[in-house]
Amino acid sequence: MPPLESTQFTAWLLQALCAAFLAILFLQSGVDKVVDWKGNLGWLTGHFAKSPLRGVVPLMLGVITLMELASGALSAAGLVSLVASGGATLAFWGAVASALSLVCLFFGQRMAKDYAGAGGLVPYFLLSLAAIYVTRMS
Repeated sequence: MPPLESTQFTAWLLQALCAAFLAILFLQSGVDKVVDWKGNLGWLTGHFAKSPLRGVVPLMLGVITLMELASGALSAAGLVSLVASGGATLAFWGAVASALSLVCLFFGQRMAKDYAGAGGLVPYFLLSLAAIYVTRMS
């Protein structure tokens, strides 16, 4: 962590806060899917019942669960790395994985014609893009 008085502190703080937010968002969501697999599968089966994706709901749930857990774990590891050494590489890859996860979630919401749900993902996607920008590798 750079000293508070340094010019690098603001960039570091943005990186750390983005990594923390994405870690919390995706670890909570991924763990919830693991802990309540049956409930999530039941809800999603109904949600996609009238969409072209109705036959692949269990596969989609498995894939998005793994993507969310990876996004959260990379972001959490990125936060630890930022605090321990100032390195932003893991936070960058956590942000990239987060953006990809959100694109998948957005696709699913649009296919299910849940336009309000898809719109609710936009702020998270914008945050993940900002995180990619502030953690970019030089």
